[in-house]
Amino acid sequence: MTDIPRRAVSRTAKLAALPLGFAGRTVLGMGKRVTGLASDVISAEIQQRTAEQLFSVLGQLKGGAMKFGQALSVFEAALPEEIAAPYRQALTKLQEAAPPLPAASVHKVLAEQLGPAWRDRFVSFDDSPAAAASIGQVHRAVWRLPDGAGRDAAVKIQYPGAGDALLADLKQLSRLGGMFRAIQPGLDIKPLLAELRERITEELDYELEAESQRAFAAGYVDDSEIYVPEVFFASPRVLVTEWIAGTPLADIIRSGSEEQRNEAGRLMATLHLSAPARAGLLHADPHPGNFRLLPDGRLGVIDFGAVARMPEGTPEPIGRIAGLALRGDAEEVVAGLRAEGFVSTAEPIDAQALLEFLRPMLEPIAADEFQFTRAWLRAEATRLASPRSPAYQLGRQLNLPPSYLLIHRVTLGSIGVLCQLEAKAPYRGILERWLPGFAPVG
Repeated sequence: MTDIPRRAVSRTAKLAALPLGFAGRTVLGMGKRVTGLASDVISAEIQQRTAEQLFSVLGQLKGGAMKFGQALSVFEAALPEEIAAPYRQALTKLQEAAPPLPAASVHKVLAEQLGPAWRDRFVSFDDSPAAAASIGQVHRAVWRLPDGAGRDAAVKIQYPGAGDALLADLKQLSRLGGMFRAIQPGLDIKPLLAELRERITEELDYELEAESQRAFAAGYVDDSEIYVPEVFFASPRVLVTEWIAGTPLADIIRSGSEEQRNEAGRLMATLHLSAPARAGLLHADPHPGNFRLLPDGRLGVIDFGAVARMPEGTPEPIGRIAGLALRGDAEEVVAGLRAEGFVSTAEPIDAQALLEFLRPMLEPIAADEFQFTRAWLRAEATRLASPRSPAYQLGRQLNLPPSYLLIHRVTLGSIGVLCQLEAKAPYRGILERWLPGFAPVG
């Protein structure tokens, strides 16, 4: 058996073993505990062991499994506290790190992408990875400029076989929906997996990522709040950019001051809402590992492999319909949602009930300031996901148009991070400045 088939069998075996770790009473008990259908408490030891198994395996697999785990980890704020607590540390580790690629493999990729004399392109290169991403890992280096001077650099190197691994992981993960529902009831992984499949080609192309990063950098040049590092070099599997030092958002979530958490949340919301207007793009990977609070107070943004291309900016109906809902114009809200494909044109719907369904979601922008919290997100998740809830029944009448799928996912991911930060900020004012169609309320 060659190395490649051996690795493929090993990867499949690891994924196949995951459901076994959740078998029997553990899965049944966790599912009942999360959904409130039983009062028996899962022991902390079982929860801890389950968390370690799940995220250790996802981390080892890298590729699609780790990318899916990172996406899932953003939503840990929606879990009941007694379930979320043992997962939080493992989730944070997954966002920031994964087992490293051997130095010999790193050198081989660099030689293929930069040429046999690749070391001449650097003043220095650290063989030990500084960070890991879902399809590659990052090394610190000093990049040699044309005049011979050096610049601190981050060198992202794609794992060999990442494309095939990504496809294989996603295919395997599609069979594990029951396991993930035990952790996050109501989470439908199918749209997430479908979207990840559609974007594999883009995310594997580091030259395309460099193009996106340059567009973001141009949109935020000399900005006082957002910083995007410079791109030095790009090839299909190696990307060299400016190294930025700062405090990772994962650290701020874990131990940051109230002031740091609030400011990080404000800056994240500003980036999310302003990027379509300023760069014609939306940063589509809002997990904490992609953000740093810099020493000068700006938000440093990295990893532009996943972006939504929005040359016309954010669709105007989003802001307009949100404003109508806050003003209580139920019939106009229904008309706007019908026009965009969120509500069927053939089926009747109770306009006032729909408005009551939407208003709790808009609570963060109903007042001048709002504090996102894990408790708020858990309450919303319960309201929307419980089959006994009127909101659940009404939600089944709504549709998510394909053109809004990525915007919706990024917004949910960003809200998940804001709830992890428990960040308080003037979110309505940020919308008034950057969201087309959103008029001041009251």
